[in-house]
Amino acid sequence: MRSRSASNASISSASSETAAIGSTQIFVKIFNGETIPLNLPSDTTFSTLYHLISLRLSLPMLSFRLQHAGHHLTSPTSPLTSLPANATINVTSPIRGGVAKKARCTFKDCKDAAQRIVGDCTFCQGHFCGKHRMLEDHKCSGLEDCKKESHDRNADKLNSERTIVVKGI
Repeated sequence: MRSRSASNASISSASSETAAIGSTQIFVKIFNGETIPLNLPSDTTFSTLYHLISLRLSLPMLSFRLQHAGHHLTSPTSPLTSLPANATINVTSPIRGGVAKKARCTFKDCKDAAQRIVGDCTFCQGHFCGKHRMLEDHKCSGLEDCKKESHDRNADKLNSERTIVVKGI
């Protein structure tokens, strides 16, 4: 047991010896609860810290936020000296608050609200109001495909219902 605690003490003293006088040690707590210790130069900015954490976690910078003592760290140019020594920074998911925006009609120069389900065009993937929900009204780029599909469907139905005259009865 003594050798294990002695080795831990030597590791912690070695890491503190390697830390330069002009550096800051911070702890970064990620989503799964794991804590990453970082020794950074004291002139490191928050944007550099974002880049380092982004590389470490293999996540794009916009997919997480940094938080310390309940406040989001948003100023990219301020140095880490504004944090206390041995501060713990939490990596959190971005805020997704606010009221959901109403879907608007995608027809040119129309600002009306799009109708749910019946206003969705499966041919051009647009969302339209009651005035523009028909293919002809919003000048759908898939109108010809729709007509051809409808024509083929009707032709198949007529061919399946065709009466065949049996000769020789």
